[in-house]
Amino acid sequence: MTTLRMYGTAPESIVDGPGLRFSVFVQGCSHRCPGCHNPDSQPAEGGYLCEVSDLVHQIHQNRLIHGVTLTGGEPFEQTEGMLELARELRAEGYNLWIYSGYLFEDLMAGHPHEKAPELLAQCDVLVDGPFIQDLNSYDLQWKGSSNQRVIDLPASLKEDQVVLWRQESLGFSAPSSW
Repeated sequence: MTTLRMYGTAPESIVDGPGLRFSVFVQGCSHRCPGCHNPDSQPAEGGYLCEVSDLVHQIHQNRLIHGVTLTGGEPFEQTEGMLELARELRAEGYNLWIYSGYLFEDLMAGHPHEKAPELLAQCDVLVDGPFIQDLNSYDLQWKGSSNQRVIDLPASLKEDQVVLWRQESLGFSAPSSW
């Protein structure tokens, strides 16, 4: 059984990726970005311990949830536990987003953990890069500062380069016969 050090969860979030999602906030982040929206999650010694299996059980409680966001804190500072959680959720068909202050390129090189590329391979989207307060804008979608990227992980891993994620249009258009 793997244990995660948790800051908390948001069982029904609409701000951590598209649709109704379950957000997992891990405890501990060495980036300590000034202006962080979640500064209480930064100290590594805070939070509470939670078994991955208990977290999966919590996610299963809401059948409307089809997406899970891994955030924090810094998920890649708990790579082993996040990888176990992501593998289980991926096998069940959940859409997975992950937020990190690390860059995609560094994570693919195995920093801060050698299994970081394996965790990326389990996820659909990575929002990468540190939060920079001077680049903050509330007009940005799914990220806090303009330096951050919203990355399509399957496409990026296939192309071996960063491919930015594009949200599928849910717009309505009238048929041509109207």
